[in-house]
Amino acid sequence: MLRIERATKKFGGLIAVDAVDLELRPGEILAVIGPNGAGKSTLLNLLSGLYRPDSGAIRLGDLEITRLSPEARCHLGLGRAFQIVQPFPEMTVRENLLVGALYGKPSTPRPEAERRVDEVLALTGLAPRADQAAAELTLVEDKRLELARALATNPRILLLDEVMAGLRPAEGAAAVDLVKRIRDSGVSVLFIEHVMPVVRRLADRVIVMDYGKVIAEGGYADVAADPKVREAYLGKTA
Repeated sequence: MLRIERATKKFGGLIAVDAVDLELRPGEILAVIGPNGAGKSTLLNLLSGLYRPDSGAIRLGDLEITRLSPEARCHLGLGRAFQIVQPFPEMTVRENLLVGALYGKPSTPRPEAERRVDEVLALTGLAPRADQAAAELTLVEDKRLELARALATNPRILLLDEVMAGLRPAEGAAAVDLVKRIRDSGVSVLFIEHVMPVVRRLADRVIVMDYGKVIAEGGYADVAADPKVREAYLGKTA
């Protein structure tokens, strides 16, 4: 569904993403992991359109989207939830989601957008808070709102940037279950995560990056046992 082909992104003399190939398959939950500075967030920014690659291509299905803006990608069904949540604090939860529903597909009639909002409220468990101001939410609810707002755009693919960060174990487990329900609703998911128990429970497939390159790919057990991955995380003497 989503492919990045030989993509490279440089910042001055730093090669943040170095000739990376990656594919997200239909119905898949794909994790991208790696130590700090590996290039994971830059990769996500390339996929979502915040950055443009210096070389390489990005494809959504059969359509090349390398030069498309983030909003154009959103309209095509590529949604993103950010690690740092930024809701509209004075607006209600429902109003925040309605912005996503109307913005994600600009030609969406208001009644259809409102039905989508009701679906997302039910799916994410935010229905009891629908008429509360976003400023009144807890951290856990804020993160759920960030995810829900991306879902309200009615994506085919969802990019998640460390949405489990700051959550306690029980809260993280609930978030894992939510992402699985999202996948079961027909949305393919690519996520960046540092919490390895979350990756183990959630990912169908794992890609490991280090110094801008993909160094391993496969199931969680396979990449966790890979000497290159252990060296990237623990160092040569570990």
